[in-house]
Parts: sequence; structure tokens; C-alpha cells
Amino acid sequence: MVGIPVTVVAVAAVLLLFAGVGLAVGRDRDLEEFAVARGTQGASALGLSFFASGVGAWVLFAPPEVGASVGLAGVVGYAVAITLPLLALVVLGRRLRALVPRGHNLVEFVRLRFGRGMHAYVLGISLVYMLVALAAELTATGAVLGRLSGLDPRAGVVAVAAVTTLYTAHGGLRASIRTDVWQGWLLLLLLGVVGLVAVRALPGSEPQGAGRLLDVDGAGLEGAATLVVAVLATSLFHNGYWQRVWSARDERALTRGALLGAAARVLVVLPAGLVGLLAAASAVDLGSPPVPFFALLAGAEQWVLLIVLVFTVALVTSTVDTLQGGLAAAVVTEAPRLGLRGARVLVVLLTVVPAVVAFQGLSVLRLFLVADLLCAATIAPAFLGLWRRATPAAAVAGAVAGLVGALVHGLVAGGSLAAAVDIATFAGGLSLPPFAAALTASTAVTVLVSLLGRRSTDLQELSRRVRPLDRPVDEQVAR
Repeated sequence: MVGIPVTVVAVAAVLLLFAGVGLAVGRDRDLEEFAVARGTQGASALGLSFFASGVGAWVLFAPPEVGASVGLAGVVGYAVAITLPLLALVVLGRRLRALVPRGHNLVEFVRLRFGRGMHAYVLGISLVYMLVALAAELTATGAVLGRLSGLDPRAGVVAVAAVTTLYTAHGGLRASIRTDVWQGWLLLLLLGVVGLVAVRALPGSEPQGAGRLLDVDGAGLEGAATLVVAVLATSLFHNGYWQRVWSARDERALTRGALLGAAARVLVVLPAGLVGLLAAASAVDLGSPPVPFFALLAGAEQWVLLIVLVFTVALVTSTVDTLQGGLAAAVVTEAPRLGLRGARVLVVLLTVVPAVVAFQGLSVLRLFLVADLLCAATIAPAFLGLWRRATPAAAVAGAVAGLVGALVHGLVAGGSLAAAVDIATFAGGLSLPPFAAALTASTAVTVLVSLLGRRSTDLQELSRRVRPLDRPVDEQVAR
């Protein structure tokens, strides 16, 4: 275990570095710059940002556990799941940029396309998901500090939240992306060291259970498919990613940046999952609940634990600032009257509740899974807005049908309403059928109701209804 003084110095040094990088971009001049920094980012910056903002401290927990419990199919499924959203952002993002070049995010497109009812629902889902994700990241910070050092985990949570809030409120999206670039390079540098240490910690004897974990069976494929659907659905409602879509200098920069980010994510998630697989095959005591990566670090030297601590801080800060900026930008896009000062205040306020949850060390897994289902039930109705025949009534009906479909599956499988709710909210853990039912029902109902409506929308007209956010800066008004 790393001593408190060493931990404080290491964490403080990393956070001060990121704070300096983020503050160096300067203050935002208006809400447009804060929310989207339109057309300012090249492929390399976007690639490192998509990479760093998408791999949080969960990488040290989830992929190794999936590798240990599901095997190779789960590891590959996780790697595909974490990269597929970026490929989807290329296709969908390019289309949305073409339709609403002065747009700001997916929620705004839904409002323009389907009106206030569907818009409010999608906005709610997006905010709830990002708040839960922020709480989960801060909780993971405390969990890692508690495992590897003697520092009070709450002190680490406060430090990370305070520093990311400072530079995100100051420089908005530009600060988030600039720090992502530094964090991305640092993560890639530390990845090799951490991976080598983890592999060297494996027992010297030949793995005895490798054959079972390398088998690809029906259960493994189902687990992989579940991860793909869950991660894809939630990622496409993450406003932090949509900010980056409109920040791209052009479509080429967006495409190349997303592909670069996807490749870098594989370099992290795939080895992390394989470490868990090898740990399970080598009969290492994984603990309860299983934490293969940290099980391999038992008895490791202090310098090893220190590197993992720095790695964790870089992982967490890169995802936390993206969530903070995405949350604030989502709100101010809907309420531009708040102004730039209001946006900065929102960064602070929207961090408080997740930080309080993280203080308690509570598990937000069940909330995460429910958010996954809500996103899966809504993804088809929302993006069918790119189809000119889709109608507002069809989108709302499809979103409702997705939730009903998941409940109906639970009712058939469980035999009672209480059992249906448990199955639909994943009381027994993540499973594919509720997702499949939600996706199938929402897609079918949206398409059917749209066809019955016999209406057609001129999608090119949407751009004329975009509300500009570029208003005078608060300081200028004061003068």
C-alpha cells in the first residue's frame, strides 16, 4: 500500500498538471465556444479526446471481470462495444452536421424534429445517464485510492472533482479536449508499464483453465451482444461526445479522429480484459466481488502501485471533465439565457450530487443498467428522425413501446408484474432479452406509426430553426 504522503504528492502533481493545461486555453468568449467550440478541432486532438474521454477508471474493474467470468467472447465483445459508438458517431454525426451545421447536440435535433414532448424525454434520459456516469467515475476514484493507498478516498474524490470543475468551468469544451490530449498520451505511455506489471504478476505455472475461457459458446456470444447494445445505446446519449462532433474542423477530421479514438480504446480495453481472463485461468484468488486486476497487484511493490494510482487519476479526470462539460452544455443549450456565467455555475452544481453519492461509496450499477434500458428503448425512435417519414407521435409511441416491450418480456419470463419489473431492471444482472425486446418494439412501432401517418418532413428546413447561443459575454454586459 502506498503511504499517504507519497499518494498526496503524486495525485496533487498529476492534478496540477492537468489544471495548468486546462486553464492555459483561456476563458471562453461566449456560450457557443463553451458548448461546442465549433470547427476548431483537428483529427489528432479529436482522436485522443475520444480515446481519453471514453476510458475511465471502470477499465480497471469491468473488462477484467468480464474476461474472468465470460471469457474470450466477453473480452472481444467489450472491445467492440467501446469502439462501435465512435463508428456510429461518424455516420450519424456527419449526417446531423449536414442537416443542422449550426446545431449543438442530439437533444436539440430531437426538439427540432419531434417537438417538445419527445425532446423533454430524451433530454431527461441524457442528463440522468451522465449524472449516474459521473457518480460512478468519482466512486471508482475512491475505490482505487482505498485499495492502493492509505489516503481517505473522499479526499481523492474532492480533489479530482474540484480540479476538473475549475478548468472545465473556465475553458469549457476547449479545456476538456486540451487536457484529453495530454491525458491520452499519458495513458498510452502508462498502459505498457501497467500491462507488463499485471502480466508478470501472473503465476509462473501454465494456466489450467484457459481452454474453458477461450471457448466461444452461446452464453459468451449473448454476453458480448449485450455489452455492445448497452454501451452503444448509452454512448449515443452522452452529450460530451456530441459536443466533439460539432467541434470537428470538418467531416474528414471527425472521421479520422473517431477512427483514431476507436483504435486507441481497443489498445486499452482488450489487454485489460485479457488480463482478467489469464488471472482466472491461472487460478488466482480474484476476491469477492471479483477484481482480477487488483488481485494481481496484491503484494506488489510501492512503485508499481504508484504508477497505477497515476494511471487511475488520468483515467478519471479525462472522463469526469467530459461529463461535467456535457451536462452543463446540454442545459445551457436549452436555456441560453443563463449566459456564460450560468454555464460555469452549472458545472459546479451538476458535480455536487454525483460527488455526494461517491462519498457514500454506493454502487450505482442498478441505476446504470436502468439507464441502459431507457437509452436502448429510445435510440431507434430518436435516430429515425433522420428518416423524413418519421412523425412526432411515432417517436413518442416507439419510446413507450420499447419500455413496454421490455416489461412484456419480463412478464412472460417471470410470470408476475413484480418479476417483470425485476427482469426489466436487471435485478439479476445484465442480460440481452430486455434490450432485444426494447429495441425490437421501439423500432417496429416507430416505423409502423410513421407509415400510417403518411407525412413527410423537409429535413433541410430544420437548420433554419436552430437557436444561436452566441450572445454577449456576461462580463461585456456588465460593462
